[in-house]
Amino acid sequence: MKIATIVGARPQFIKAASVSRVIENRIGISEVLIHTGQHFDANMSDVFFDELDIRKPDYNLGIGGGTHGQNTGRMLESIEQVLLGEKPDWVLVYGDTDSTLAGALAAVKLHIPVAHVEAGLRSFNRRMPEEINRVLTDHASSLLFAPTQTAVKNLEVEGIKSDKVRCVGDVMYDVTLFYKQRARKPVHVGLEESESFVICTIHRAENTNDVTRLKAIVTLLNRLAEDSIVVLPLHPRTKNIINQIDEVVLSENVRVIEPVSYLEMTWLLSKCGLVMTDSGGVQKEAFFHQKPCVTLRDETEWVELVEAGYNRLVIPHEEDGLIAINEMRKISIGNKDNLYGNGEAAVQVIDQIGSNE
Repeated sequence: MKIATIVGARPQFIKAASVSRVIENRIGISEVLIHTGQHFDANMSDVFFDELDIRKPDYNLGIGGGTHGQNTGRMLESIEQVLLGEKPDWVLVYGDTDSTLAGALAAVKLHIPVAHVEAGLRSFNRRMPEEINRVLTDHASSLLFAPTQTAVKNLEVEGIKSDKVRCVGDVMYDVTLFYKQRARKPVHVGLEESESFVICTIHRAENTNDVTRLKAIVTLLNRLAEDSIVVLPLHPRTKNIINQIDEVVLSENVRVIEPVSYLEMTWLLSKCGLVMTDSGGVQKEAFFHQKPCVTLRDETEWVELVEAGYNRLVIPHEEDGLIAINEMRKISIGNKDNLYGNGEAAVQVIDQIGSNE
């Protein structure tokens, strides 16, 4: 059996590392790795293949930097050509990016079954490109690997047949368990081992494309940095936007660093006192590392973390935003809940694809 795996963005490289490792140890299963190029910056792409011991992609399509429509269309065309040549038995996609949707569409139009890892997540905000990508990919897929029971229920509400859905846990938990001993301190972060700090990541369009909202986030970070160490690995897109807006200025007290590798981010998450993010994946990683999280969004796909009190949604322009952040810094998270499986999601993914050959 041949599986064509399609990745294009940082979170997908990390998730694929776990599943690809299982494939390598299975007799009778081969993998073709297709990198769309959605993350084209070397710090956001190449380094992950190197440090996570993922073999280099069989195909690098080099498609990135355009609008959502441009990227999806160009990826769809290029992926189709690869699939026509490779003739895989399954196409495996991850998450909610343009690469995910393009891969799913290219496959189903060629009558190749699609397996979607991280199926069933919903923010219920159709203005988010990621939400559209998730919904369409799920409805195009033959096997849907849900990380939680909440995700399973979302798919049931949408009328997707239960015999297509498997609740396998989260492959990101598999990855965290495998790589946590390899964590590496970023070279230029300037932190002592004993220093307490806040780690923040910002990249979503809902925050960066809205000047008022972006200004509010930067103001919040500047205020927090007056008496706390705030480390901000700055996404290239976010950096470009901030540099173009005169009224959005990060304080010198905010420690802005270049994007970090996965192992470096693992170190930051393991050592910090609080996580602030608008990333879906980082919210879970905070929990895996037993750290409280503040999510700078109006909603989250990972509702179970909010319900458990480990994550808190904070609208950045609200007056009590700083109060909420300081309250979360006092939260202690132990190994109280097994919300995302037992660390064997990747094995279950490949077992299920193999049994549906």
